[in-house]
Amino acid sequence: MNQLEFVALISPFKDRIFRLAKRLLVSTEEAQDASQEVFLKLWNKNSEISSWSNAEAMAMTITKNYCLDQLKAKRSKTISLVSSNYSDGNSLERKLEGTNSLTWVHRIMEQLPEQQKIIMQLREIEQMEFYEIAEIMKMSETAVRVALSRSRKFIKEKMQETHSYGTK
Repeated sequence: MNQLEFVALISPFKDRIFRLAKRLLVSTEEAQDASQEVFLKLWNKNSEISSWSNAEAMAMTITKNYCLDQLKAKRSKTISLVSSNYSDGNSLERKLEGTNSLTWVHRIMEQLPEQQKIIMQLREIEQMEFYEIAEIMKMSETAVRVALSRSRKFIKEKMQETHSYGTK
């Protein structure tokens, strides 16, 4: 595989790689470094890429593993999710209310186990399919669905406890 073919293959999901790294590592600079390392690892395996059934899933798996290794090296316990772009055509008050709710959701998400955070990121932010997440996480689709359901339930319960959210 030459350089142009490699770039053409990787380009459609390079932003997803960066966003996953950003979610896990928090720092933009660390996420950029991680993305570059992942691209380098992929380039070093470019002779194998054509035999992979899903190059994007493999790239996301490499990204996840690299970032988790970086976190373990730093002995960091905190993985925080960064909000996706929130835009709404409503009034300033509605935008502030939505931003505040989003902030609380992300604070609650920080309390989730590492695996559930990653699954939430891949499904809710990246909007990946269950089979893709299962491949990346090396889990069954059923286990992914269960983890996602538990995450959503946990977030809902915490929002209800904290703000009586959804009970009015």
